[in-house]
Amino acid sequence: MREKTLEEFHCSGRPQMWQLLAAACWMLLLGPLYGYHKKGSITNPEARMNISQIISYWGYPYENYDVVTKDGYILGIYRIPHGRGCPRTDPRPVVYLQHGLVASASNWICNLPNNSLAFLLADTGYDVWMGNSRGNTWSRKHLKFSPKSPEFWAFSLDEMAKYDLPATIDFIVEKTGQERLFYVGHSQGTTIAFIAFSTNPELAKRIKIFFALAPVITVKYTHSPMRKLTNLSREAVKSRLDVYLAQSPAGTSVQNMLHWAQAVNSGLFRAYDWGNPYQNMIHFQQLTPPLYNVTKMEVPTAIWSGGHDRVADPRDVENVLPNITSLIYYKFIPHYNHVDFYLGQDAPQEIYQDLIRMMEDYF
Repeated sequence: MREKTLEEFHCSGRPQMWQLLAAACWMLLLGPLYGYHKKGSITNPEARMNISQIISYWGYPYENYDVVTKDGYILGIYRIPHGRGCPRTDPRPVVYLQHGLVASASNWICNLPNNSLAFLLADTGYDVWMGNSRGNTWSRKHLKFSPKSPEFWAFSLDEMAKYDLPATIDFIVEKTGQERLFYVGHSQGTTIAFIAFSTNPELAKRIKIFFALAPVITVKYTHSPMRKLTNLSREAVKSRLDVYLAQSPAGTSVQNMLHWAQAVNSGLFRAYDWGNPYQNMIHFQQLTPPLYNVTKMEVPTAIWSGGHDRVADPRDVENVLPNITSLIYYKFIPHYNHVDFYLGQDAPQEIYQDLIRMMEDYF
């Protein structure tokens, strides 16, 4: 029997271990507002658009590419090479944006241009690239395996860190001719970065600054998804909700959700446990999955965390801060929940202005 996709398995009613799966799916606004999506009408034209169409709709140029990983996955990535004005003639600094769990590159463009990080960066003078993790809507191809096969879905965040990030960053470096770039991650986008930059020193050297929004390393204290939207105005919910829901959840593998379930149960930051010593030996050359040592990461890191974040719980964040050896900035935003970091109406004031300032100060 083939392994089921995220959507199929959610409907199959498997007990207990799917609590985490359901929580992750509804994390991106689906839980408390799903009824509205059913009853409400589509008010924003972007709700019927794909990523390329949304970028074009707001008057920005775009490019999209396929990146092939060493293990054969084909990832769809997007580029906004410049803002709505005339492009600069000199090389523009490169910024790479990596989404979180069951999400996609659409996270960075789903608000209005003055509130969406990708558009703000492009207008400020940056060459903006947006990735998509294997298995989501825009990265569901493989050189050999069909998404209908169990082999396609045999991955978790381990493989995203080992294969997806290096392949994507190498592609961007080759395409732009710039050896180094800025990295912005949200949620799982920070998790795979912490893994990759602490285990792959050559990749880490290509990162100027790592900006971690709602970082998730250990999830010992994580709770069910937020029950309220603390920083979305009523106007924003009424006029943008159809766009948010049209793009999420973008999907992931069952194995990835099991990896997160293991992390919740163990409270440890370690690789996927394949379930028996024999399989672990095959994958890791040891009987148990290895721990990831964040202290080995030397990339300058800036972190933002939220007081109402039930996924990246403040206690988990506080526990990991002493292990970030090159921490250059930390801000705690008391009223923020997990999605406010890219959907919050005041995100430009709370986060993006300082983020861009740090990029400008780098030079």
